[in-house]
Amino acid sequence: MKPIVIKNLTKKFDKKVAVDNLSLEVAQGEIFGLLGPNGAGKSTTIRLLCGILEPTKGDAFVGGYSILKSTEKIKSIIGYMSQKFSLYDDLTVKENLRFFSKLYGLSKKEIQENIQDILEKMSLKEYVNYLTRNLSGGLRQRLALGCCLAHHPEIIFLDEPTAGVDPVTRKQFWDLMREIANMGKTFCITTHYIEEAERCDNLGFMFDGRLLTYGSPDELKQNGESLEDVFIKLMKIHD
Repeated sequence: MKPIVIKNLTKKFDKKVAVDNLSLEVAQGEIFGLLGPNGAGKSTTIRLLCGILEPTKGDAFVGGYSILKSTEKIKSIIGYMSQKFSLYDDLTVKENLRFFSKLYGLSKKEIQENIQDILEKMSLKEYVNYLTRNLSGGLRQRLALGCCLAHHPEIIFLDEPTAGVDPVTRKQFWDLMREIANMGKTFCITTHYIEEAERCDNLGFMFDGRLLTYGSPDELKQNGESLEDVFIKLMKIHD
């Protein structure tokens, strides 16, 4: 079974349908992107897949586990980076990494090895004793990604991970994600940046809770159209 399999997933908040009968699959080692404007249902989809929200209807399987029956198991095998920065500003880089490693029940030896590995991989070694509040936006995002990778998850969910960072930092972040994906890790991310969507292996266009279409960037572009052209045309059709 593929790392992520979604079947007719629906989430309603009172009368508002946030996710409307969503079905798709994500392959191992893939960077899959959900593209859409604010309110499209992207973040709600991520939170459903992480076991944070319960679906109104349908099911999804993450690492082979049902979000209806095995949410605690799912939470133990995934990495999740929320849209809102969720680290502790009054802790240092190393202390944040140690804290999140402990949450996943790693041994002292594993924690020490993992911290050194993440500091190296995220290019944070020179900032190890910096308070998180004193880091730049790009460094904070790298630390947040490092914390969600602390237990070596095979499936990583990132909710608008580069929102508010500069273009250079955004490129560095994506280069890092690609390096990790090339090691067989699977990413599911949300974004509203067209240039980021171009870097996904596959992506789905969401609008008003619905999946309008999905495929590779090249498959979705037709007759020389840009992804932005395609997305705008689809929104007009389905509005």
